[in-house]
Amino acid sequence: MGIFSRFSDIINANINTMLDKAEDPKKLVRLLIQEMEETLVELRANAAKHIAERKTLEASLAKAKANVSDWASKAELALNKGREDLARSALLQKQQSTEQVDALEEELVRYNDALSTTDADASRLEQKMVEARTRQQSLLARKQQAQTRLKVKKQLNSNKVEDALIRFEHFEKKIDAIESEIESYEMGNKDAQSVEAQFKQMEREESIDNELAQLKQKLAS
Repeated sequence: MGIFSRFSDIINANINTMLDKAEDPKKLVRLLIQEMEETLVELRANAAKHIAERKTLEASLAKAKANVSDWASKAELALNKGREDLARSALLQKQQSTEQVDALEEELVRYNDALSTTDADASRLEQKMVEARTRQQSLLARKQQAQTRLKVKKQLNSNKVEDALIRFEHFEKKIDAIESEIESYEMGNKDAQSVEAQFKQMEREESIDNELAQLKQKLAS
C-alpha cells in the first residue's frame, strides 16, 4: 500500500510537516516522489483515454445531428408526396435522433469537465512534486555537509594530525638549535672585537704619553 490512499491526500499533504516528523526523511521523500510520479502517470493515462473517448463521442454527436436534419427533410418530402403516415414515421425518427443529440451533448459536457479536472489535478500534483524535490535537494545538501564535517572531525581526531604536530615541534626545536648556534658565533665575534678595541685604545694612550713626554722635555730645555 502506498503512502497516500487517495489523490486528495497527496494534494492536501503538507510535505514539510511529514518529513519533519519522519524517522528517515530521505527515504520518505524518495517514496513520496515515486508515488507522485506513479499517480501522475495514471492521471495522464486517464486523460489520454478520455480524449480518445471524447473524439468518438463528438463523431457520434455529429452523426446524430446529421440524422436530425436528414429525418426532418424526409418528413417534409413525405408530406409533399401526400404520405402523412411516412412523414409521421420520419418525425418519430427525428425525435429519437434529437433525444440522442441531447444525451450525447450532456455526456460530452461531462467528459470536458472530467478532462478539465484531470488537467487541474495534474498541475497541482506537479507543483507538489516540485515541492518534494526541492526538499529532497535540501536533505541531500544537508547530508553532504554533515559528511564533510564528519570527515574533518575524524581527521582532526586522527593520529595523523598528532604526528604532524610532533614533527612540527621537532622541526621547530632544530630551528631553535641552529639559531642558538648562530647567536653563539655572533657573541664570539663581539668578544674578539672588544679585545681588539682595547688594544687600540692602549696604543692611542701610549702614543699620547710619548708625545706628552717629548713636549715636557722640550720645555725643560
